[in-house]
Amino acid sequence: MKILWSPSEQQIAQSNLTAFMDYLRNEYSLDFNNYQELWQWSVSDISKFWDIFLKYSGIHYSGEYQAVLAGRMPQAKWFEGIKLNYAEHVFSFENPTRPAILFQSETKPLHGISWEELRLKTASVASYLRSIGIQKGDTICGYIPNIPEAIIAFLASASVGAIWSCASPDFGGGSVLERFGQIAPKVLFAVNSYSYGGKVFDRTEVVKNLQQNLPTLEQIIVIDYMEIGNSIENSVDWERISNERKEPLVFEELAFDHPLYILYSSGTTGIPKAIVHGHGGILLEHKKYLLFQNDVKENENYFWFSTTGWMMWNFSVSVLFTGATLVLFDGSPGYPTMDVLWKLVAETPIHHFGTSAAFIHACMKEQIRPRLFSNFENLRSIGSTGSPLSPEGFDWIYEQVSPDVWLASISGGTDVCTAFVGGNPISEVIEGEIQCIGLGVDLQAWDENANPLQNEIGEMVITQPTPSMPVFFWNDPDFERYTASYFEEFPNYWRHGDWVKITPNGGLVIAGRSDATLNRGGIRIGTAEIYRAVEALDFIKDSLIIHLEDRDFMPLFVVSTSGAALSDEEKKLVKKTLRDTYSPRHVPDEIIEVREIPYTISGKKLELPIKKIIQGKAFEKSVNLGAVKNPDSLEFFVNLKF
Repeated sequence: MKILWSPSEQQIAQSNLTAFMDYLRNEYSLDFNNYQELWQWSVSDISKFWDIFLKYSGIHYSGEYQAVLAGRMPQAKWFEGIKLNYAEHVFSFENPTRPAILFQSETKPLHGISWEELRLKTASVASYLRSIGIQKGDTICGYIPNIPEAIIAFLASASVGAIWSCASPDFGGGSVLERFGQIAPKVLFAVNSYSYGGKVFDRTEVVKNLQQNLPTLEQIIVIDYMEIGNSIENSVDWERISNERKEPLVFEELAFDHPLYILYSSGTTGIPKAIVHGHGGILLEHKKYLLFQNDVKENENYFWFSTTGWMMWNFSVSVLFTGATLVLFDGSPGYPTMDVLWKLVAETPIHHFGTSAAFIHACMKEQIRPRLFSNFENLRSIGSTGSPLSPEGFDWIYEQVSPDVWLASISGGTDVCTAFVGGNPISEVIEGEIQCIGLGVDLQAWDENANPLQNEIGEMVITQPTPSMPVFFWNDPDFERYTASYFEEFPNYWRHGDWVKITPNGGLVIAGRSDATLNRGGIRIGTAEIYRAVEALDFIKDSLIIHLEDRDFMPLFVVSTSGAALSDEEKKLVKKTLRDTYSPRHVPDEIIEVREIPYTISGKKLELPIKKIIQGKAFEKSVNLGAVKNPDSLEFFVNLKF
């Protein structure tokens, strides 16, 4: 066990966690000596914990609740009877002395957006939405990069009680239609262009295609981001609707579980599932995590590198109700050089920097040495998520960034729009381990018979509800898809789909996905998406893809229609198709020809067994030959070496 960081007595004393523990001691005579004791109490009486935290949090609400929690998963209900609004809580932290947002892109230097500007523009957009008939419960979509306009459009939607959903413009039109086409949006906010890697990408035709294929759309608002000119007919310019109206910002009072936004599953087995999150659950969970697990404080600068297609964008917006300034960056993390984000962290300065494990591993491979240009004296924490951070990644942060920084590897997901496991500022950081389970999260590692495991790898299972679990799936009135997604293996208990080991000191090691979903740079990628695009090419007969998280390597295995090897031009076309249809993250690192793809007798591709075989796991523990339709196809993968 290698300890990489320990908090000082001063850091412990000044932490938000310690302040909360003092509050519990003074107000409720609850005394805890360390984080593990506090966590144990938070899950032994989960209703009491969330009841106390709602009072402690300062979240404004009206009405009364008879019970904190009613019912069981998957239809548990929280705080029934009270009303609130996510956006109202954001604006309760207005501070005229600090910017609400700091924004930098590939084409714009770092600059601030004041709280006054944020309120005025949000009010103007909200007023416009009301003027065209948008009401509580209507759906509004955004096809926008990580720019201030996305936050303004989201907060305006939330303030009127509309339901927000967003996709990043690096997603191709087919991928966006699969998502937005399910939820019948009335309004679309869209950029007609964006910049990435020093290149400008015109998305006009994609937006026109959305306009033609989303029959419920009543209005498109176009953001001329790269100033190429708006040529989309029957659209409205963002500059007009965000500036011309002068009405005050008004917030609809909404039920605790009123839908706030819709996120999407990866689409492994078909069309992505539309996951609905509620105002109250997101407010409560994000406030808890940012205060206690991330230790964010007023007057700090918080930056998590993300696109609007990743749940970390939604999570990051919530930093606005901690009194901190939210920092946004739009563009490539490797342009013009791989140290662009580290320079932003140093120069802003940023106190809390979040990124993906893949980015940290890429910096390692490129031999980036941020310490050469800064001592990062203001940087308090680094967060890492999206995939497990290797022990080497932990070491790189402390050797090449700062020996004094608090490194918090975290893991959760789109499903709950938060982290189940992550950091805490009063405990040690151990190489290769996530520090702790989050407060109010009753997480266990189970074997296949639902027996809890200690210091052994098992299924990650959440045994009690948490507030930010989905309120429902869209178009799933009987909770059939919801139940099938999390509760089939262990009825009434949430199976998350990760392999996890809980260490004797309360830390965790995540060994990867226990399902076949790819997870690259924090973006969950469904294998079905890959297959739909690749196998539409006339020279591809069949395909299979896996992701080796420990080295962030994603090979694509293909069977050619002709039986011959693919030409270089055909391989380029495969990669271009995936990039254009979905995103750059869908592009494989290597395309490898095989004679045939292994299938089960029931006709399913053997994704997980092939991954286990390539990772070197014992053959007999990786695959059941009796279930394989074409067992001879496995020989290639058994002999494959990377």
